[in-house]
Amino acid sequence: MSDLLARDLIRDVPDFPKPGILFKDITPVLEHPAAFQQVCDLIAADAKANGAEAIVGIESRGFIFGVPVALELGVPFVMARKLGKLPYDRITEEYALEYGTNTVEMHVDALKPGQKAYIVDDLLATGGTAAAAVRLVERLGGVVCGFGFMIELGFLGGRENLLGYPIHALLEF
Repeated sequence: MSDLLARDLIRDVPDFPKPGILFKDITPVLEHPAAFQQVCDLIAADAKANGAEAIVGIESRGFIFGVPVALELGVPFVMARKLGKLPYDRITEEYALEYGTNTVEMHVDALKPGQKAYIVDDLLATGGTAAAAVRLVERLGGVVCGFGFMIELGFLGGRENLLGYPIHALLEF
């Protein structure tokens, strides 16, 4: 989308969080109300078109975009959180990182069987975290109806971990 305000606001931060990585900083988008609203509106439109009945936000930046999308659509917001952050009964999924593993979890009652869940995060990189969120949704009996990302780092091949699911990314680098 050529008129996406966020495109010119995302800043590159070299060597963060470690040497050799060019980090895409979304902070300026969040500080620009019109750009932030536009991103949320576009993700919400895709979620609606895919029949979303719940929005699953992946901690932590998926919360930033997922909550306004859920409110705009009038559907529940479900948290996919890092290990040890949810207080109630939960299920967990581990996923691989470049060095080691990480874990996300959801409450056992977060979704109803058959409920269509649209998963939101700020960025699609390798797809490991998003794939773990898919497994959580499906273990709860939910149906993943799509993904919404502001940014996709296409060179990392994250779509390969999400084959068969609709993916909507507003920007690709």
